[in-house]
Amino acid sequence: MIKNYLRSAFRNIARHKFISFINIFGLTIGLTCCLLILTYIVRELSYDKFNHNALNIYRVSRSFNTADGIVNLHLGAVAPPFGPLLKNEFPDIKKVTRLFPNGDVVLRYKEKLFTETGSYFADENFFSFFDLKTVAGDSKTALSEPYTVMMTEDMARKYFGNEDPINKEIRLDNTANFKVTGIFKPFPANSQMHPQMLLSFNTLNDDKVYGRNQLATNWGNNSFFTYLLLPDNYNIDRISSQFPAFIDKYMNFPGQPRQSKFTQLHIQRFLDIHLHSHLDDEVEQNGDIKRVYIFSAIALFILLIACINYMNLSTARSTLRAKEIGIRKVIGAQQKEIITQFLSESVLVTYFSLVLALILTCALLPVINRFSELGLSIDSLYQPIVLVSVSLLPLVIGLISGIYPAIFMSSFKPIKVLKGILKVGSGNISFRKVLVVVQFSISIILIVATTIVFQQLRYIQNKSLGFNKDHLITIGGGIPADKFEAFRADLLRNPAIKDISRSSRIPSGRLLDDQGAVVFDGDKPLPVKADIKSINVDYGFIPTFGIKMAAGRNFSRDFATDSNNFVINASAVRVLGWKTPENAIGRDMSYGGVRGKVIGVVNDFHFESLHQNIVPLLMEMPSFANNNYRRVSIKVGGANINSTLATLQQTWKKFQPETPFRYSFIDERIQRLYESEQQQSHLFTIFSCLAIFIACLGLFGLSAFSISQRVKEIGVRKVLGASIPQIVTELSKDFLKLVIVAAVIALPIAWYTMNKWLLDFAFRVSIQWWVFAMAGVIALIIAFVTISYQSIKAAMANPVKSLRSE
Repeated sequence: MIKNYLRSAFRNIARHKFISFINIFGLTIGLTCCLLILTYIVRELSYDKFNHNALNIYRVSRSFNTADGIVNLHLGAVAPPFGPLLKNEFPDIKKVTRLFPNGDVVLRYKEKLFTETGSYFADENFFSFFDLKTVAGDSKTALSEPYTVMMTEDMARKYFGNEDPINKEIRLDNTANFKVTGIFKPFPANSQMHPQMLLSFNTLNDDKVYGRNQLATNWGNNSFFTYLLLPDNYNIDRISSQFPAFIDKYMNFPGQPRQSKFTQLHIQRFLDIHLHSHLDDEVEQNGDIKRVYIFSAIALFILLIACINYMNLSTARSTLRAKEIGIRKVIGAQQKEIITQFLSESVLVTYFSLVLALILTCALLPVINRFSELGLSIDSLYQPIVLVSVSLLPLVIGLISGIYPAIFMSSFKPIKVLKGILKVGSGNISFRKVLVVVQFSISIILIVATTIVFQQLRYIQNKSLGFNKDHLITIGGGIPADKFEAFRADLLRNPAIKDISRSSRIPSGRLLDDQGAVVFDGDKPLPVKADIKSINVDYGFIPTFGIKMAAGRNFSRDFATDSNNFVINASAVRVLGWKTPENAIGRDMSYGGVRGKVIGVVNDFHFESLHQNIVPLLMEMPSFANNNYRRVSIKVGGANINSTLATLQQTWKKFQPETPFRYSFIDERIQRLYESEQQQSHLFTIFSCLAIFIACLGLFGLSAFSISQRVKEIGVRKVLGASIPQIVTELSKDFLKLVIVAAVIALPIAWYTMNKWLLDFAFRVSIQWWVFAMAGVIALIIAFVTISYQSIKAAMANPVKSLRSE
């Protein structure tokens, strides 16, 4: 029986080549889109699950509130004392481990000198939390001694070549030697952290590095990522509900109110961090569950469009198979057998499309990765549950897309069919119209989404940031205070170098520091409720970045007291209640315990990405803050950049021979803040075009079939004097009406969806009416072009031939 069904299915597919081609091609494109998106979704959902303890690992985070209870900062890391104290306070906690980012470091081994990223201080039990395969050394003891280090295989090969790295010593930042005690394989790509080098956490007990007392008492350095190992199926409310009392117990400062009023601890599931955590400080940039939902919806939409094509074309060609169905019924075929026959054809077509889609997916993945930089791999689909799902997908799609045509065609009355008086009911035509409307509604929504994403990206790229980001080079590592002036003077001899400055942070990063502001009314201190961020700068920062003064002056070498004075931005003026920049000049205030005067106000500028509002900002130039000048920024001319970079490198080596020269352009750093939006833009464009193409493919087939059924009508119209434009209009208008209905349905949905998406940006474009008009017009034009080929061909045909066949 099954063999007979398959034989009949193959015959019908071969007999109706045009319709079969459109069905197979449309389903292949739809399934390819699904498989491409599936590789992304599977990768995102698989993050960190390779750890055998993943379900029982939790991270402690810390938030800070204003006096009004509003959270203004939420960090993924906490202060160093919290880890040991939590373990002692709560017996349910099995283990605690900490990870402390060490930033960029300079490593030397013999003559090899490199700047390395991805270095962390890690507790000795780090490997009992996270599954890293140790290639050499004992992971249980490798980090127990201070001044020991474990590194990845690639890093070990980079420094030691074919030598055995164990017990070799490397010099870090030209300050201390670390002994290599272990080599490990790197974390897989689907991990939220990728340390290249793990330094013994016990090293931080040395007063030269951090200090044992600092680890026990420093509540202000919230840079220690702290992880807890809890029992199976543990109710974290048992611990988190006791956090306020825990904070007040250990952060009890005389003369100050309860600290739990201003800061809280929180627990996050480790497996939730990658897709659900978007805190102000993360180990690495995380993904976003909203992107997973968006692209899942796009995959379903595209697949739905392909299924609609199949249903439409199958029901449209029902009259061509009416006699076949009538004869089958006359010789005894039951309705369920006919339904099975048509469903078997549908499933066969879908499985064949899946094979083609898998081939196409493998071919397109490198192209998608080049456009989106997502690093997707077909290996994501090799998991057993995914393979089973993919193999069953054609069966589900075949049944969904084939069930309506099967039921519809199996319901034909054999007497009417064989007498030739079968008419396809109006209900069937109406249903096909609904399906066409659904197709084009989805396509129009995707057109609007793509347009608005592009608008927002262009807005980001062109919006004035309040400073000049062009031709600005930044170098990490800083220059010692005793060398900086000579370094600066040496560089400025080159006319291509315009200005130089130092700062603790640079635009394109996050502003995290808030050291507490106090303003004075005479000698009366008035605490400031607002959160004011700060950066350390030197005399050259404001002119180097081209930031405009709103009132007052910049820091100056002519005023020795400027080391105790402040420059603030316009937002800080407003939250401090000084109304205008001019009113702020000369005001007394204290920040971080340092009292001074406001000497200048700068116009607001975007230090962070446009996702964030401009925050109140204070710039200070304390004489003791040389070690906080972690960045050197250099303004250069736009001509002959390569020559200027060579000059910078030579001068850098002259003054910092032990530190490799590593630079970046500020505008490129700012552009990287919007990588996820760039990826979304590229993928939206690709999948929108494919969705529209599949919809047009179905419309092309449907219009071709519809027109072929009206050949004699067209011939009569031509004989009666109808012109080609009139005939084309007559044949096209019904389909174009459906596109207009689709636009009416789709545009409100598109507006709501994209308005929600734009809310993620503090600074965003407004959605213009013409975007919706353009999307509707584009859909109409595409539909008309699709239909007009068949319409014009039919209108230009010789009516004698069509009427003679009667």
